[in-house]
Amino acid sequence: MALCWREQPIFSTRAHVFQIDPSTKKNWVPTSKHAVTVSYFFDSTRNVYRIISLEGSKAIINSTITPNMTFTKTSQKFGQWADSRANTVYGLGFPSENHLVKFAEKFAEFKEAARLAKEKSQDKMELTSTPSQESASGELLSPMTPESINGTDDEEVGGAPGTPQHTEPRPQPPTPTLPFSHSSTSINKHWEAELEALKGNNAKLTAALLESTANVKQWKQQLAAYQEEAERLHKRVTELECVSGQTTVIKSQKTELNQTIEELEAALRAKEEELERLRGEVDVANEFQLQKESLTQKLQDTEDRNLSLEARLSALEQHEQSRQLEREAFRAHLRSLLQMLDGKIFELTELRDTLAKLIESS
Repeated sequence: MALCWREQPIFSTRAHVFQIDPSTKKNWVPTSKHAVTVSYFFDSTRNVYRIISLEGSKAIINSTITPNMTFTKTSQKFGQWADSRANTVYGLGFPSENHLVKFAEKFAEFKEAARLAKEKSQDKMELTSTPSQESASGELLSPMTPESINGTDDEEVGGAPGTPQHTEPRPQPPTPTLPFSHSSTSINKHWEAELEALKGNNAKLTAALLESTANVKQWKQQLAAYQEEAERLHKRVTELECVSGQTTVIKSQKTELNQTIEELEAALRAKEEELERLRGEVDVANEFQLQKESLTQKLQDTEDRNLSLEARLSALEQHEQSRQLEREAFRAHLRSLLQMLDGKIFELTELRDTLAKLIESS
């Protein structure tokens, strides 16, 4: 099901969503696992503007814009506003400063529209003397789905300042249950090999990142030089055109300058693409770092389990030794009883022979 027909999205963007911690009122608590679509909606029947965002079928933002609201930009990519009706403060982390500026402009625009709509509503109330019933609950009019809100940007979004970024949880493999006959050395070697491989990849990516950072600084300087050269060439073209140069020499110079400008623009585009690639490599390096920490934790858990299994195996070995000693003692006792029995049998045999002799002699 989609939104009610009377509400239509008028602006959408992508952002990470946060809310202020209700207990401390200082820390940000992420309410979305990843970047989600945040949209402005207009209710033509109630003449109100709302900010709505969904994660799955759950509404993580449902804020009605009022004239007394203020959207504050706290950093280049983060902004916030307080909603007294919801008794909370919302925060949005954007992928770039441009997205933040656009969202803030729309907030100011719709806030002014809400103010004008409120004034018109008050004027109408005074003329008709019929108070209008406006719901202040901020509830959704009908169930919503993410398909009803059209996002305009699929870029990755930066988080709030001072707040660590949250990645989507990865499924963890179950811990294998090993019989006592298997050694824990193979497990440790397996995890140590994976950890060493990750350390090597992390070192390579760190070196590549440092090199890329140095290249970025150099490219920025080159970009600034290219821009200055382009401006100088544009001025030169303008001067040549003002000189009423219709000659072949001036035309050829203009053509060469235009070609140079096009080459510089192509170089600028290439450098921008290279910067985007380097940003992707930085993201991959961060992901490898998370994998390294996860494998380190798994290795620690495996070592703890191995220690527990070794302790249990030692206890079983001690128990087996004690039982072996008991069996040896029991066997020795049986041997002594057998010897005693042999002696008794021999005595009985002699007694029988003696009785037989007595019977024969009598």
